Amino acid sequence: MSHPSDPSHHRTDGDAPSPSRAGGGAPPSPEEQARAICLRLLTGSPRTRRQLADALARRGIPAEAAEEVLSRFEDVGLIDDAAFAGAWVESRHRGRGLARRALARELRTRGVDSAVVDEAVGRLDPEQEERTARELVDRKLRSTRGLDREKRLRRLAGMLARKGYPEGLALRVVRRALEEEGDDPELLEQYLPEV
Repeated sequence: MSHPSDPSHHRTDGDAPSPSRAGGGAPPSPEEQARAICLRLLTGSPRTRRQLADALARRGIPAEAAEEVLSRFEDVGLIDDAAFAGAWVESRHRGRGLARRALARELRTRGVDSAVVDEAVGRLDPEQEERTARELVDRKLRSTRGLDREKRLRRLAGMLARKGYPEGLALRVVRRALEEEGDDPELLEQYLPEV
């Protein structure tokens, strides 16, 4: 219980602000600022260590203070690049249909270590990746009907390439989808050699 002589007891709006408020007392230390920035950023969505380090640097937090806070956050599990990478691969493959190559590129641009990236994308089953490629092609097939064969092939294979699918897999999936739709395998051979 606070004592009547305690300055926080019965404060009115006209009283001086407490030291924790802007304008009064010592400014927050770089470490306190770094903690507040990291917590605010992590509240929105998970971030990699490098994303947080970059944000701290942009806000002028000294490197030593940033390193101390980031290491502490890692120790207590608030920053976990391996968990981030695993969740990223799962959600971006399922949600956007991205292949391993595109997922690896995205993780590297977010500062995830190459070994962690390799482990995360390595968990994506090649059969699942091919099924996803086929689903993407099946969705796009309808919108390409009526186009000439070569244009359809370019559109479908190009869509898969932009999502990071290797050329051999993309061509195999597109060829199979067009054959199942009734396209002549021998005519397809002119554009899509058997892979």
